[in-house]
Amino acid sequence: RTLQFSLLGARDLSIISTPPPNRIPVQTEIMLFDGDEIRKIINYEINRGGQVFFLHNKVEELQSIYDILHRLVPDMKICIAHGQMEAKILEDRILDFMAGDYDMLLCTTIIENGLDIPNANTIIINQAQNIGLSDLHQLRGRVGRGCEKSYCVLMHGNKVSKESRKRLELMCATENGFDLAEEDMKMRGPGDLEGTQQSGLPIELNIASLAHDGALLADARSYAEHVLAHDQTLELPVNELLARELRKDKYNIKDYSKIS
Repeated sequence: RTLQFSLLGARDLSIISTPPPNRIPVQTEIMLFDGDEIRKIINYEINRGGQVFFLHNKVEELQSIYDILHRLVPDMKICIAHGQMEAKILEDRILDFMAGDYDMLLCTTIIENGLDIPNANTIIINQAQNIGLSDLHQLRGRVGRGCEKSYCVLMHGNKVSKESRKRLELMCATENGFDLAEEDMKMRGPGDLEGTQQSGLPIELNIASLAHDGALLADARSYAEHVLAHDQTLELPVNELLARELRKDKYNIKDYSKIS
């Protein structure tokens, strides 16, 4: 919905089309939760001098995950971070991890924004099928911030819905946040632009792309601004057809997205 607002001119839109210099793409993989694989992934990262994020987005289960990880890699120093901690304790945990006092940060999505730790080169996201596409993209952005090859491992349980599987596969297909946002909008719908509904009302444009036809949308906005500047109430004969269409009930307006 935010993407749609931006494209229609209701919000400013900035597009960063290239990554920072020397940024190496993050290798993203999907796998079933497997203790042996987790051990291999963690040991590989630590042995090359890096650190690991292990994300599990249920605070009440973090201690049991900690126990599992401790059994898998007993020599690793692991700390826990989540949003229900006191702010000072949480800050100290993050700073200690940044300082290299811990090998692994077991956390929730509290790390989604604002962390820049170049030495953390691997993120393992447990139960990734339960996390939205935009959140997964943000979480992947916590690694790959240094000069080392980085990895994002999307671990899932035995039962994965068709939609969840598609989200995970999209994460492997591209690192382009704009493309992911468009796909997310297609899957969940842009919401009601005239109301408060944040998702739903899915749309499917047959001959256009909301994400890639920005120039056409900009021309349409420019024309609309020109019309309103000269005829705000749409009373001039040249704007008669436009006024008639706009005054229709929104459910009776022609759906031009079906043009093919």
